[in-house]
Amino acid sequence: MPRLSMQQQLDVSRFLEDGFAVRRHLASYLQLSMEALNSRMPSSTEDLADLHPGAFRAEDATSFYEDTVGTGHLLELAAWHLSSADYIADTLRLQESVARGQLLDFGGGIGTHALAAAALPVVEHVWFVDLNPQNRAFVEKRATALGVNHKLSVHRDLNDTGTVRFDTVVCLDVLEHLPDPSAQLHAFHNRMAHGSTALLNWYFFKGHQGEYPFHFDDPQLVETFFRSLQSHFLERFHPFLITTRTYQPI
Repeated sequence: MPRLSMQQQLDVSRFLEDGFAVRRHLASYLQLSMEALNSRMPSSTEDLADLHPGAFRAEDATSFYEDTVGTGHLLELAAWHLSSADYIADTLRLQESVARGQLLDFGGGIGTHALAAAALPVVEHVWFVDLNPQNRAFVEKRATALGVNHKLSVHRDLNDTGTVRFDTVVCLDVLEHLPDPSAQLHAFHNRMAHGSTALLNWYFFKGHQGEYPFHFDDPQLVETFFRSLQSHFLERFHPFLITTRTYQPI
């Protein structure tokens, strides 16, 4: 497939059509029929929660996302992206308005934002970081299938990206899963280039009935996070009515 046409095929309208062919990619990766895939996706959130039925502790986080969740997270994320397509479309529009240069997609899941970013001419390279080896392998295969693998590399953690300074940082639906989100803000700040932009969101809430068991919500953790955010970043206005916010380092 010609690389010149790829940007048009990974724009917001294409995402709204089929999530960048995520069902087809997932069926192929998991070696499932489309019928079997469609039957598993509606229960994917409950299936993921069942993997850790007890209280989710800070010391569990790394091993849980790296080893325990396996391919279950792929199903849960794909189902959420498809059911929340209008919302995610606005995050893609926001990303397109600020993305440039060296772009870090931290905790990038199934790769929606990384793939879209790699198709943008103003983005030189996308550094996709995710603890889950299944997510990394899946995104690598998707990038090849969609013709943007020459602009995207996959990494386990931030240390694995070398010393590059990022012009754009994308970290969506991740910070609430970290036992120390303030430390992650510091890590981003230390690696961001002059004039760079960060796209961040968070949801430090386990839910009214515990429907988000893998979110951290300790009040001291949340207060420390906001103090770190306000001392290291300046918020920039954007017109989209979404939870994602844009920041520049200070």
